[in-house]
Amino acid sequence: MNSELVVDVQPQEISIAVLEDKKLVELQKEARDVSYAVGNIYAGRVKKLMPGLNAAFIDIGYKKDAFLHYLDLGPQFKSVDKFYKQALNDKKKFPLVSKMTLEKDIDKDGSISDILKVGQEILVQVAKEPISTKGPRLTSELSFAGRFLVLIPFNDKVSISQKIKSKEERARLRQLIQSIKPKNFGVIVRTVAEGKKVIELDNELKTLVKRWEENLPKIQKEKLPTLIYEETGRIVGLLRDVFNSSFQDIHVNDKEIFSQIKDYISIIAPDKKDIVKLYTGDLPIFDSFAVTKQMKALFGKTVTFRNGAYLIIEHTEALHVIDVNSGNRSKVLEAGQENNAFEVNSAAAEEISRQLRLRDLGGIIVIDFIDMSEGEHRSKLISRMQELMANDRAKHNILPLSKFGLMQITRQRVRPEMVVDTTETCPTCFGKGEIKPSILFTDSLRSKISYLVNKLEVKKFTLHVHPYIAAYIEKGFPSLKWQWKWRYGFGFKIIPDQSLAFLEYHFYDKDREEIDLKQDIELK
Repeated sequence: MNSELVVDVQPQEISIAVLEDKKLVELQKEARDVSYAVGNIYAGRVKKLMPGLNAAFIDIGYKKDAFLHYLDLGPQFKSVDKFYKQALNDKKKFPLVSKMTLEKDIDKDGSISDILKVGQEILVQVAKEPISTKGPRLTSELSFAGRFLVLIPFNDKVSISQKIKSKEERARLRQLIQSIKPKNFGVIVRTVAEGKKVIELDNELKTLVKRWEENLPKIQKEKLPTLIYEETGRIVGLLRDVFNSSFQDIHVNDKEIFSQIKDYISIIAPDKKDIVKLYTGDLPIFDSFAVTKQMKALFGKTVTFRNGAYLIIEHTEALHVIDVNSGNRSKVLEAGQENNAFEVNSAAAEEISRQLRLRDLGGIIVIDFIDMSEGEHRSKLISRMQELMANDRAKHNILPLSKFGLMQITRQRVRPEMVVDTTETCPTCFGKGEIKPSILFTDSLRSKISYLVNKLEVKKFTLHVHPYIAAYIEKGFPSLKWQWKWRYGFGFKIIPDQSLAFLEYHFYDKDREEIDLKQDIELK
């Protein structure tokens, strides 16, 4: 399987697309002024106790207080609390975890009221981003994730990923980590650590310990609530989780982000550093790699997938519902209803597994497959879905088909669901329903080019328009494009942009900064 990462860096947001064999399977968007919350460590204050929920609300600086359940305190909470109090009591000397005597684990069936008090200061880490009306979900079991290892302070255990099956390899890794880890630091060995050399694991472990030592002293200086440790950016974080030997290319259209990614790849996989490539083409990077077109096709309510069959994806407050429809198919009579249903359901399972990753759907997902009467087909469909979701990094559980043909899936939700609006507001009338004659559209473009060149004296710029408009401007001899170039100079380019609506356009200067020419004002 050929995997590619395409990174589109824009002034307001960064979009990250993961392609497998040219198909879009994951999409992440991050506003550039918003930090990556999951993994961040805060010093906060207990705002309210909820004994009925056995939980507490913690003030960490968000608009909504964050939620901390008793079970998320972690067995070593007393040790974390002891460390925090020592750090605050003696600000001239920072306590060393390796020299501490760890406290006893808290009772698994205990009460939040026995552990926390209103106003108490506490160290917490974000486990889930704010979703919908809910604030962040927290844990007090602090951890620092690397590519091969996860470091857990106040814990002396070494755990090995269950996906590493070889007993010899599990024993090797356990013995190795036990010999190099500091005292009172636990380690989880991730699946990708299988077969790695001592030096690679040792270097990453030292890096993770260094993160702890460099960031935690902030609790002695900052006022509450405060950010103590900020997780790596979403791009590096995504790379850390998904990067593997199947990655062939990483394309990015920004020099600064390109350097960050190349530096990170040089550390974790020096032999792969050359796969990071700076995109300098004229077309928008997502258009060049067919990401925009796939986004338009895959994020609507209705998603077609094979021979007229389609999915209808609905969202409610409690769950997600996916309906499988066969559509108009010519094979019904030839193959028989049962075989036809199994064929459609198998193809639907493939598209559904893709949609779950792409939209990052979480919580409860109910799938209404086409009814099948044969037990063998029902069993094969379950096995097929399990196989397709094996590479899904989110924790999930798949239940057998019910007697009504419904499949229930629970899938871990860490971040808000990815939503891409595939509808377009008319850029000319702004939703009013009336536009100027479209035949005069190119005349309007020409007048604005004249205004840029002659009035604003902008000689080099690009004009982004819908691909149909670009084709019209470039057709014929002499084409409109060449007429404009001969009249206004050769310093501008016409760029077809699939993300634009039909009569939408944008001007950009040589530094790719947009030139604001309001479309509702006629230039003279």
